[in-house]
Amino acid sequence: MPLLTIHNRQISWTPLLVLGYLFYLLLGATVFQLLEKQAETHFRDQFQLEKLKFLQNYTCLDRQALEQFVQVLMEAWEKGINPEGNSTNPSNWDFSNSFFFAGTVVTTIGYGNLSPSTVAGQIFCVFYALFGVPLNLAFLNQLGRGLNAHLMTLERWVQKPGRAQVVQTLAVAIFLTAGTLLFLVFPPLVFSYVEGWSYGEGFYFTFITLSTIGFGDYVVGTNPNKHYIPVYRSLSAIWIVFGLAWLALVFNVGADLMEKFLQLKWHKPGLSLAEGATTKLEDEPEQPRIHIPIRYRNLSSFPVRKQTKT
Repeated sequence: MPLLTIHNRQISWTPLLVLGYLFYLLLGATVFQLLEKQAETHFRDQFQLEKLKFLQNYTCLDRQALEQFVQVLMEAWEKGINPEGNSTNPSNWDFSNSFFFAGTVVTTIGYGNLSPSTVAGQIFCVFYALFGVPLNLAFLNQLGRGLNAHLMTLERWVQKPGRAQVVQTLAVAIFLTAGTLLFLVFPPLVFSYVEGWSYGEGFYFTFITLSTIGFGDYVVGTNPNKHYIPVYRSLSAIWIVFGLAWLALVFNVGADLMEKFLQLKWHKPGLSLAEGATTKLEDEPEQPRIHIPIRYRNLSSFPVRKQTKT
């Protein structure tokens, strides 16, 4: 177990990490409470005021009837039906929307705004996710291998040992910059134009989606007042899959840097930065990788290769 030496005394990092993790959660809870609680109270009071105004304008209704109608609206929303608009609203289960939903299942995003309502659909969803989540992780792993292969090709161009670090650093910088533009900067512009969101809302949706947090407060293609092209949500699902692969590698690097900083993991010198955020001892035999869904792991499932000595 890695130890921290202070004044000739060795202290385990594990209790400090646990305390730091709990402190981070408490800090987040405190900040969210300060930022959101007052706004929630304001919206709740405003909603109650609107209900009172509604009852005053329509005296034929009593409070109980209004509450029953609100309950109907809540049940409709929970079933994925937008109360706005009329019966001509597009179906939530046409092929494009179903394709998008299938993508949110296998990627474990799970927005929560739409879910199967039939017993047959719920049972199928369980088994579909049971096989689909590992398949999705294998696909993301293959994308990581493809990226690794391109970085290997780039490293072969390096002839002098002194240039290796420069090229590797440049490759990582290009990877981060291009991915940030392609998956985090440009997509919010498209979503802002199509959905009518602000850029900040589009950026928020982009990151919450690609990180598989998936609150479901913003979902593309759900506004009944807008006309979407049929393949809009299908293209969004494809963008999500490739964005997941990129952000998973970024999280890999971030997790590895934190572990190095906390001295939870010791790395042998000589490993390439292009190898990703995971390492193996050089004398350890190759073992099959065990993949865990993104939201339950430290994002270390992408392959690692050993650097050839020059």
